[in-house]
Amino acid sequence: METNRTDKHVLFKGIKLLAFALLSLFMGPILMHLALSDKENSLYVPLLIIACLICVMAVFLIFKGIKIIMSSMFKK
Repeated sequence: METNRTDKHVLFKGIKLLAFALLSLFMGPILMHLALSDKENSLYVPLLIIACLICVMAVFLIFKGIKIIMSSMFKK
């Protein structure tokens, strides 16, 4: 008889991804604010591109982390 137990290694992998997503959720908007506050700076465009990429990465990591956590609980 098979028991439904959570795979703890996969669960911690998902939690680790969510921790990186939380870091990205703060870092992306902060960098975007720094880029938009000083438009005369020579690093305006590269910093804005990096900030947008970090924000997109944060959203991706959130979905991927939740998917991994759900798969650890429900074994899909």
